Amino acid sequence: MSGESSSSETAPLLRAHASSSSYNTAAAAKQGHVDAETGAIPTSSGSGDTELYDNVPEEKRQLGISSAIFLIFNRVIGTGVFAAPSIILRSSGSVGMTFIMWILGALVAAAGTAVFVEFGTGIPRSGGEKTYMEYLIRRPKYIVTCVYAVYGMGIGWMAASGIVFGEYFLHALSIPATPLNVRITGFLSLTFCLVIHGVFLKWGIRLQNALGFFKLIVLVLIAASGVLSLAGAPGFEIGAEYEAPDNFRWGKFWEGTDLSANAFVTGMYNVIWSFIGYSNANYALSEVRDPVRTIKRAAPLALLFVACAYLSVNIAYFAVVSKADMLGSGTAAAALFFRNLYGPATSRILSAIIAMSTLANNLSILFSQGRVNQELGREGILPFSSFFSSNKPFNAPLAGLFAQWLVSVVTMLGAPPGDAYLFIVNLISYPLALFNIIISGGLLLLYTPTYKSYDWCPPFRAYKPVVVFFFFSNVFLAVVPMIPPLPGQTVYEHLPYWSHVATAIAIGFVGVVYWFVAFRWIPKRKGYTLERETVLQDDGVSRNVFRRIPVGGAYTRE
Repeated sequence: MSGESSSSETAPLLRAHASSSSYNTAAAAKQGHVDAETGAIPTSSGSGDTELYDNVPEEKRQLGISSAIFLIFNRVIGTGVFAAPSIILRSSGSVGMTFIMWILGALVAAAGTAVFVEFGTGIPRSGGEKTYMEYLIRRPKYIVTCVYAVYGMGIGWMAASGIVFGEYFLHALSIPATPLNVRITGFLSLTFCLVIHGVFLKWGIRLQNALGFFKLIVLVLIAASGVLSLAGAPGFEIGAEYEAPDNFRWGKFWEGTDLSANAFVTGMYNVIWSFIGYSNANYALSEVRDPVRTIKRAAPLALLFVACAYLSVNIAYFAVVSKADMLGSGTAAAALFFRNLYGPATSRILSAIIAMSTLANNLSILFSQGRVNQELGREGILPFSSFFSSNKPFNAPLAGLFAQWLVSVVTMLGAPPGDAYLFIVNLISYPLALFNIIISGGLLLLYTPTYKSYDWCPPFRAYKPVVVFFFFSNVFLAVVPMIPPLPGQTVYEHLPYWSHVATAIAIGFVGVVYWFVAFRWIPKRKGYTLERETVLQDDGVSRNVFRRIPVGGAYTRE
């Protein structure tokens, strides 16, 4: 998948100016690392503003390899593993083509993992796409951060999965899943995630890991049950009242294959999105112990677990459920699997499993997105940046977590069923493809003579063909939603098929307007320029502040 440079395995590209475990303003000032008057930590002499290895105290780095693995695993595998196989089969037309699509999706995810591991080893700090795009796009100053901030702070990444949790949790308890009940349950689940990650950091990580391990065990048991059923083991027979599958006989395996461009595009679009989340640990690298070494091991291992889970569970489903049932029932593949093998009474057990899987997914999203919001606060771009960058009062980014919780809850409670809900799901997904295009395209440029001044030489390098493959896969994801659907097919009932694309672009434009007003128009009108410096908070974590420099006058901090 990737190659290694000759650099030390644990040496990051961007180094701290002092040891993060003992760094303080007074000591650094004596050594010349900090301006004695302002407390500012100077950035490196490069042209960028992000060329500073993270100054995070060692005691705040609480994620090891296993935690990083489950951070990714929980983010990727939510409800898709239980429902997506039926959807992919409808697009592919055959069992064989379904497996080809899943394998291609795994290859795209592997390429993306290689790209994010390279960036993670080169810039081992939290933020993910935000941090990497800031490194790549340095002019105009701060525009990337402003645009990303609108997406990061303004989109409720947990809204959809909050409703999914509510639906399955209520079904597991045999409680009517009315819209009100679902939203109340979803609200309580998201609030639980906020409290445990914002107040009880270590217990939140432990719960997240435990749920990830539970999910992995469940998937292993499903896969094993399917194989035992296929082998005719006693106790794993399919119920006599259900159609016996014949999906792995060579003729049946490829029967019905749809090779049309539209079917392939639709199927691959769903498969690729089923793997999204492989970059989740990159959002929280500032809290990872030995981040360079950890990300190099955790990300590929997590992806391996995910790919094996998807493929083995698909084998189990097709071993137990007939193709006709999967295409015609309109029910998730996992529900048919449990019904055929263990009887319809197990539907509540499956609902409980899916609810726990979704809870793990929400915990993973909130943990990482809270760190992204904290990084946005540390950049000094947002109003009340000191508030969002703080780890007080529970040694966790409670403010960043709260911001994501609030937007997700408002979105979840306010989104009506139908077009609006599907629109929100698509709106959450689409910007990721645009960010990945910039990141992978920028990585290709870093190895060209034009970008030689960046001196990009991380401890881990992805092969160039892998990066090219990832770049074009995301171009595919960005272009497909703009292609008109075939006659008789619709994306939404009442909205144009391109509405979420236009809205996503409009949100980015809001970020551009914010940048222009805050960093161009107002400073010019009031007669000052802005200069950014880095200071240490009293919790030992650095953050950026801006100072206003009027012509011929003393500066003031914003």
